[in-house]
Amino acid sequence: MNATRIDRGSNETTAVYSDGADLVFERTFDATRDQVWKAFTDPEIVPRWWGPHGTTATVAEMDVRPGGKWRYVSRAADRDDVTFYGEYLEVDPPKGFKWTFMFDVEGVGPMGGPETFTFEDLGGKTKVTSVGHMRSVEDLEGALSTGMVPGALETWDRLAAVLAEG
Repeated sequence: MNATRIDRGSNETTAVYSDGADLVFERTFDATRDQVWKAFTDPEIVPRWWGPHGTTATVAEMDVRPGGKWRYVSRAADRDDVTFYGEYLEVDPPKGFKWTFMFDVEGVGPMGGPETFTFEDLGGKTKVTSVGHMRSVEDLEGALSTGMVPGALETWDRLAAVLAEG
């Protein structure tokens, strides 16, 4: 990464910054790495935390293996459904995975790119780092304009609550 790091709305629990065309989220969860891995890869658990407050998610497809496809549909009363989709590129349980993270923006078309999740074992806690790579800084700015950072922060808060339930 280069020296263009810009804070993108970090809060007390989650660091969010961009570095060039990369968008990075970092948070330590009070859960084991195996628990975090399961929360990200179990189609029964993902809908319990995916998306901001006030939304529901459906896992329409989830094949957690290299070349496997995934597709989640996010619903909210105040907007049209939003579909997130992609393909698993690398899978290394429980250390992390890399997938393409795509979504369609009205009037723009598909946005997104490869995203890498790493799950660092901190002895009963797990540091999750997500690095999403956009094609350009302009694409990153376009994605940020959709409100993705506040939505992602709420999503990770919901994940923390699900992990706290055990």
